[in-house]
Amino acid sequence: MPQYKAPLRDMQFVMHELLNAEQHYAKLPAFQENVSRELVDQYLEAAADFCENELSPINQSGDSEGCTWNDGVVTTPTGFKEAYQKYIELGFPSLAVPEAHGGQGLPGSLGTTISEMVGTANWSWGMYPGLSHGAIRTVEHHGSEEQKAVYLPKLVTGEWTGTMCLTESHAGSDLGIIRSKAEPNADGSYSITGEKIFISAGEHDMAENIVHIVLARLPGAPKGTKGISLFIVPKFNVTAEGEVADRNAVRCNSIEHKMGIHGNATCVINFDNAKGFLIGAENRGLNCMFTFMNTARIGTAVQGVAASEGSFQGALAYAKDRLAMRSLSGAKAPEKDADPIIVHPAVRNMLLTQKSFAEGGRALVYLLSQYADIVEQGATEEERKAADNMLSLLTPIAKAFLTETGSEAAKHGVQVFGGHGFISEYGMEQIVRDTRIACIYEGTTEIQALDLLGRKVLGTQGAMLKDFTKMIHKFAEANKDNAAMTEFLEPLTALNKEWGDLTMQIGMRAMQNPDEVGAAAVDYMYFSGYVTLAYLWARMALVAQEALAAGSSEVDFYNAKVITARFYFKKILPRVRSHVDVIASGVDTLLALDAEHFAF
Repeated sequence: MPQYKAPLRDMQFVMHELLNAEQHYAKLPAFQENVSRELVDQYLEAAADFCENELSPINQSGDSEGCTWNDGVVTTPTGFKEAYQKYIELGFPSLAVPEAHGGQGLPGSLGTTISEMVGTANWSWGMYPGLSHGAIRTVEHHGSEEQKAVYLPKLVTGEWTGTMCLTESHAGSDLGIIRSKAEPNADGSYSITGEKIFISAGEHDMAENIVHIVLARLPGAPKGTKGISLFIVPKFNVTAEGEVADRNAVRCNSIEHKMGIHGNATCVINFDNAKGFLIGAENRGLNCMFTFMNTARIGTAVQGVAASEGSFQGALAYAKDRLAMRSLSGAKAPEKDADPIIVHPAVRNMLLTQKSFAEGGRALVYLLSQYADIVEQGATEEERKAADNMLSLLTPIAKAFLTETGSEAAKHGVQVFGGHGFISEYGMEQIVRDTRIACIYEGTTEIQALDLLGRKVLGTQGAMLKDFTKMIHKFAEANKDNAAMTEFLEPLTALNKEWGDLTMQIGMRAMQNPDEVGAAAVDYMYFSGYVTLAYLWARMALVAQEALAAGSSEVDFYNAKVITARFYFKKILPRVRSHVDVIASGVDTLLALDAEHFAF
């Protein structure tokens, strides 16, 4: 199993050199006094030590052991509970929570960097505390003062964990048809009845209580998504002082037998007149839940980065050591029986693909997390609104594109290992299995693509997209006289213009047949993702070139950035052409065959 090594230098490059984190924090009143580069690096180093020495060693064993269920009780793999206690002791659960609620008041973007390390070292484990962050934000933003006082203190410390209970067996992603119901009680609470499935971290032995955030319908509620309300339903009832009381009528009926993430309990949870408490207004539950879901979607995009990084680390170490055949241009290690496979162009192609997705994806999720900081803490309403619009556009791109590229990178990791990659003991096939779910949960790739094209782009008459393409245009204009950037800016500028043209073409066809949106959406998402990463790789190349011109001693690091950017533009970015061609082919071929004529 590959031993995880946190890519601290690259993380610092993205935060400090590409995204100017210290300047970013200085513009936000909540952080300008207490967040410095030194503080950021201290947290990164502490998290790296924890992830490398506590989480990575129990990743493979957690996968092989898995979770066990016995009469409603779930036991996590050996070492998981102990690692969680260490995580609490280090104060990581409270890092990005406001001080008013018992947190450390640090930026969410700093928390994202730690989430990346946790996820790459041990994604199954990371889902237990990861889901709590969304529960905290939901209570923080939409809960009553009493609810905040009762639930936040121990959620913030990590003594309790949280979940999101959305879907049901018949519903999938269509939350408008859920059947769970909530009946009002005389004391102001509600009796929640129903069954929820696919509840990650829904039952476990790592915390004394689990706070479920549950979607259900009130009596007489409108049909569809407009009739859904949101409730807090704890595993154990809680006193007014915030202490655990008697057991609530919440039970884990089973855990799923899954392709991957075996160390995380994916539960079927039954609520049998369980006591719950309304969060926010009646029938506005989905609006409140989006606070949770948007956080989860950025977290899922991080999983794509984690998959690319983890598989790259394993594949790179193996490719340097494994001997097979001779280089076609002559022996590179004549003293050995064969050359290391890293000399072969086909292997280089896979490694550079992984590297470009990992580092490009890291830049994208860190950028998103900075926009999230501004949405939360921006000095003016105008700044917060602009950041929210950018976040709205880029989140479905990041979630869908980075999980799909993470899955591709994981596949390359197995391929570099050859037959050994298919064997469990090497750990590469686990990354494939663990990562595959990321393309599905928090909205499948196809649903994210529809959200991007249908709601965020066409639904705003292109306004959200124009905000981003203007940003790319300004970057290209500002650097057009830099000859060293021509190889990046010429294709980026052309594709930036084509993005708008492509959108207009789809919009015109959709006026005649709305199904054209569904036919184009996934390829449009890929086009958008490749261009977005091209913009970030161009920016990274510029930063690296400027560092080299300034005489940096880190010549190898910055050269690698420029070379990887060049690889991305030459070998990865041309993929957009196939997506443009598919979009141009329209919807007719997809709908030509009647459903009853599909046959085996």
